Amino acid sequence: MPRLAPYRRLFRLPGTRAFTAGNLIARLPMGMFSVSAVVMIAGTRGSYALAGAVTATGLAATAVVAPWTARLVDRHGQARVALPATAIAVLGSLALLLCVRHDAPDWTLFASYAATATTPNTGGMSRARWAHLLAGDTKGLHTAHSFEQAADELCFMLGPVLATFLCGALFPQAGTLVGAVLLLTGMLLFTSRRATEPPVRRHIPGKAPLRAPGMPPLLAVCLATGGIFGATEVVTLAFADAAGHRTAAGAVLALQAAGSCAAGLLYGAVRPAGPAARRLAWCVAAMAALLVLPLLAARTGSLPLLAAALLVAGTATAPTMVTTMTLVQRRTPEGRLNEGMTLAVTGLLGGIAGGSALGGWTVEHVSATAGYGVPVAAGALALALALTGVSNRFTDHRTPH
Repeated sequence: MPRLAPYRRLFRLPGTRAFTAGNLIARLPMGMFSVSAVVMIAGTRGSYALAGAVTATGLAATAVVAPWTARLVDRHGQARVALPATAIAVLGSLALLLCVRHDAPDWTLFASYAATATTPNTGGMSRARWAHLLAGDTKGLHTAHSFEQAADELCFMLGPVLATFLCGALFPQAGTLVGAVLLLTGMLLFTSRRATEPPVRRHIPGKAPLRAPGMPPLLAVCLATGGIFGATEVVTLAFADAAGHRTAAGAVLALQAAGSCAAGLLYGAVRPAGPAARRLAWCVAAMAALLVLPLLAARTGSLPLLAAALLVAGTATAPTMVTTMTLVQRRTPEGRLNEGMTLAVTGLLGGIAGGSALGGWTVEHVSATAGYGVPVAAGALALALALTGVSNRFTDHRTPH
């Protein structure tokens, strides 16, 4: 099929299939961990507020630690840094599992989940490999970014389903346990493929990505966008639970990711016109508008209708994230790409943390239906930031628009 031709060209490059397979295995748990933690904690402690606060704490800790981990990856190589960082994160996940299982005090849950902050940015490392292999190929990089975003959505489509199934069919801690095993296994496979790894630069020139022109506004948009994701996840779990269909929550969240995955693959098969900054504003506007649909569907009390609304709302996510990551890459100084990508993910994680906490509080003190107002508000904020902050006047460091 002609639509698939750009993707076939990507995977004809030597070593790309191997590192992608390992990275996907390591990335799948990213869609499992927070859902597993919410189901596990809320199911055993009976509080969505506590579950949301614990996951928010872990994500906030990751937002602080991840840029430092990424900087070490840029300076010392993916294999040398990512493996030990992954091992520490896996130990944190196992500690959380044991604390929940043995009814440890609440503070131990916060401490354990915070230890997972060393989890490397698997998607960022994969994007850095594509940037190394496709240097100067603007069209190829657009397709690669779209594929990576679709891969993210695939993991967030399958991850919640797998997590809720494991936690429901086996035992509450099963999702966290399987996620930890997959993360370590996938990272071992990914980092063993050294031929495609970007070269190490011990003395990296240029200013820090955070200080690069145009980056702070982009990170602010990432922060608001993360709020959408975090709130939607917690609120949807609570809504399904209140409707008596807790095990269906993963499938409902998967539909939102499915819409985004399909849109991402389609977006990667075409070459969008116009400046990327202008495209971002349109993408965020579409995302903000479509977020009203789940709020309206939740008011009917129908879980199938909510699932359909989330499917449609998800179609704007991937184009927004692909365009955001394209701008991040262009505005990141040479030699600091993994750090720049991780800063974007850090912004998302910070927003997810805030969205999870606010969504959990709204569910606990108001209702699950009212909770869908949180992602709507976050979408409106993202749109305001995109319109006022992400301007075309900033210089891109890598390629032209």
